[in-house]
Amino acid sequence: MARINRRVGEIRKLSDGDLAKEVEEAHRRLFSLRIQWATRQITNYRELANTRHRIARLKTIQRQRQLRQAAAKKE
Repeated sequence: MARINRRVGEIRKLSDGDLAKEVEEAHRRLFSLRIQWATRQITNYRELANTRHRIARLKTIQRQRQLRQAAAKKE
């Protein structure tokens, strides 16, 4: 598994394919944490919020790239 907490600058350096993999890994991590929460196995509840924030950060960067590409095509 890749490093869980990456800074935004490091995320921006990833290729589109790697970014998609990171989003998928984060969703899998969130699913796992939700199962742990439901079965009362999780010890740090803050991980759920951190993972959701990470997904939002990754998706924001993906969307920024999409908008940048769309703007480049218009020009």
